[in-house]
Amino acid sequence: MAQEQEVQETGKKKPNKVVPIILGVVLLVGIIFGVKEYIYFSKHVDTDDAQIDGDISSVVARVGGYVDTIGFEDNQHVTKGQLLVKIDARDYQVKLEQALAAKKGAGANIGVGQAQIFQSTANSASYKAQVAATAAHLDKAQKDYARYANLVKDGSVTQQQYDQAKADLDVAKANYQAAKDQYNAALVQIGTTRDQLKVTNTGADQRQADVDFAKLQLSYTTITAPATGVTSKKSIQLGQLVQAGQTLFSIVNDNSLYITANFKETQLTDIKNGLKVDVEVDAFPDMKIEGVVYNFSPATGAKFSLLPPDNATGNFVKVVQRIPVKIKIKTEDKAILDKLRPGMSVNVSVITKD
Repeated sequence: MAQEQEVQETGKKKPNKVVPIILGVVLLVGIIFGVKEYIYFSKHVDTDDAQIDGDISSVVARVGGYVDTIGFEDNQHVTKGQLLVKIDARDYQVKLEQALAAKKGAGANIGVGQAQIFQSTANSASYKAQVAATAAHLDKAQKDYARYANLVKDGSVTQQQYDQAKADLDVAKANYQAAKDQYNAALVQIGTTRDQLKVTNTGADQRQADVDFAKLQLSYTTITAPATGVTSKKSIQLGQLVQAGQTLFSIVNDNSLYITANFKETQLTDIKNGLKVDVEVDAFPDMKIEGVVYNFSPATGAKFSLLPPDNATGNFVKVVQRIPVKIKIKTEDKAILDKLRPGMSVNVSVITKD
């Protein structure tokens, strides 16, 4: 019996201490991880809904025509003002020459009108002198007639002399009226010519406007780079007919890169302008970039969508909205900037507390 009892006591299993140790380690690691995450997220606001953006200039043809010259290739770096596309300008050169010819004709008409005014003015001066001379003759004839009318009564002059004085008065009146009519006609001619000259001047102004417009249209046949950057999306070939308003290519402007981070509205409590931002680019995880919060969008992304939601219709389900936040990239390292492209995905972490 004693031997059996001893065998039973020795057959009992000893307590396993490995599992409690593992659980304790896991619990300790969890506590440390939780504390670290709490401390981190109490000072940072993160989102992976972010991407690199940049200013992209779309180059549009302002006149139609056949493409004569292309001075660039896709993904080529160009400088502002560099000649990139030349449209066949012969049609627009002919229109400019026609406008210049019309302007020259209008200038000749102005010269003719001014000469007519000078001639009419000279004639009016001569007619004015005639009016003055005939007025003097009329005054003398009126005085002679009045004097003879008194003398004929007492017989100092004959009836024949009196009749001659009356005839001279009638002739003087007629001459004076004729001179006045000629003078007034000259004044009317001057006014009419001046009115015509005004119309001619207006036509000349229109011809000058036509010349300016033709020169402007001709200048549009030469297309230069609107900004310094890299060309992309070239959609033209030599000899292709392009229309006014057609997009020819795009240019991604240099030094215009920034980050658009779409934070949840519940994350914006502590985010303010000027806060530092840590940026991690998905394509280059080892490349660390610093940024700074620049400004906030005036509305949520949903409000700018093609079909914005209308919560006043149907059943309402509350959805956390996102607000686009613009973050400026704070680096001037060309080696880093050359690697970044608009549309790349990034992770951002806003440091809300030091």
